Amino acid sequence: MCGIIAILSRPATRPAPTPPDLLALLDRAIADAPDAEALHECDRLLHGVPGVEALLGRADLVAQITVRLDRLDELSDELERSIESSPELGADAIEVANQRLIALRDGLWNIRHDRLRTAAAVEDLAGRGAGRATLAGYLAVQQALSALDRLEVRGRDSAGLHLFVWNHGLGLDDPAVTSLVARRSTDPLFQSGSVRVAGDCLSFVYKAAAEIGELGDNTRALRTAIRDDALLRLALRSDTARVTVLGHTRWASVGIISEPNCHPLNSEESEQAAGGGSPYVVAALNGDVDNHADIKVQHGLRIAGPITTDAKVIPAVMSRHALDTGGNGVEAFRRTVASFEGSVAIAAAAADRPERLYLAQRGSGQALYVGMADDCYIVASEPYGLVEETSHYLRLDGETPSPSGSRGQMLVLDAAHAGLLEGVERRAYDGSELPYTTADVSVAQVTTRDIDRGEHPHFLLKEINEAPGSFRKTLRGKIALGVDGLQRAVVGDRALPTEVAARLADGRIRKVRVIGQGTAAVAGRSMAAVLD
Repeated sequence: MCGIIAILSRPATRPAPTPPDLLALLDRAIADAPDAEALHECDRLLHGVPGVEALLGRADLVAQITVRLDRLDELSDELERSIESSPELGADAIEVANQRLIALRDGLWNIRHDRLRTAAAVEDLAGRGAGRATLAGYLAVQQALSALDRLEVRGRDSAGLHLFVWNHGLGLDDPAVTSLVARRSTDPLFQSGSVRVAGDCLSFVYKAAAEIGELGDNTRALRTAIRDDALLRLALRSDTARVTVLGHTRWASVGIISEPNCHPLNSEESEQAAGGGSPYVVAALNGDVDNHADIKVQHGLRIAGPITTDAKVIPAVMSRHALDTGGNGVEAFRRTVASFEGSVAIAAAAADRPERLYLAQRGSGQALYVGMADDCYIVASEPYGLVEETSHYLRLDGETPSPSGSRGQMLVLDAAHAGLLEGVERRAYDGSELPYTTADVSVAQVTTRDIDRGEHPHFLLKEINEAPGSFRKTLRGKIALGVDGLQRAVVGDRALPTEVAARLADGRIRKVRVIGQGTAAVAGRSMAAVLD
């Protein structure tokens, strides 16, 4: 497994919230015993560039927010203690109280650990006094790095982040700029720190590769390289600057662990001048292109010897098809991915249309999700890569056949409508259109609070430590003394509706299917044995 992440955004469409508006919502949350709805509205206002703008450089506001969050933490603890100490509450009443408590703690977590943390991280990257376009660029970087951190559980032997920066306003014939670019444009292996000039676009890549290390090491290295990049800072200084981000965390399957094999890769071939000839493309891959050797021969690809990953064929072939189709990026991408064998998820971007992202999936072994966030699409290989920014997402389907029978789907995302369904174009591998509707939008049932590793070095230790508390909360209010003095389960009508209980009792329900994965599968097997 590997992990893909991509960020495609548009200029913010709403103003920054004012401190009085934010504090009023938090005060209402405290006063209304407490009110999770007001808390979640505050969280919504703090999303995206407007939220970062509201918090950036305002330590006094952050302190006032933090004081109120601390008070709400106390109120949530009081609510939990009241649930624990009220045996007269029935199972259904406890379920309702639990849901209220979860909503409250989710909202608190979102603001404290997502919104405040994001603003601080963007300030660390961009510095104080940055304009809206600069903030938007570094926010996209922060969103990608944060998602990569979570996706590292899918593979962490290397990681990479690529940025297309356009509308940067830099004079590329300015000697000062030329000298900065020249020093970083000569590496034919496109290793960390490489820069390319592709038309009006600047292409930046940052990579880290290490066989041994811990979760978080790679993204820390990427963050440091990006923060210290003077040329990137110069390119993002313009009020019109725009950014498209494509990232990847790898579990090497084809090709050794090395920076040349680290994704994203570009379309350059040996004996080809940087930025010359064919359109410039970058891409990342999850899965394996099983016929990549045949693809190389078929197209006569000239790939540098140290680059041995199968992912290299994606941008190289798409670039050639783009030249053949007169710059039709959608058709070039379709022809490229349709020629691959194997289970794959692919993301690509091209310098001639940097406001677009191209995605594809074929087979059941991979996944891609498109989150619809605040003026932004965030693409990830798992929903937990999206939920810091949005709970609403679309999922690609690489298995279900199209009307013509072809399998595999591709998406084209348009930044002009970033965050909206209108900006998503879905097609089958045969090119036929497969429009999305609002019914295709899923809502995640988890937040970053559910998936945070906290201070634990790995998730297994986190699960072991949390097991006693989870067990206690699961049984809360569901064990009672019967008239004979023996304990019995009382789950309530919300968990087991009366009609279902009656059908179980009279034998109309003859089969129960128990589903679980991981430790839940172990619990499920014991549950099935008891029921049987």
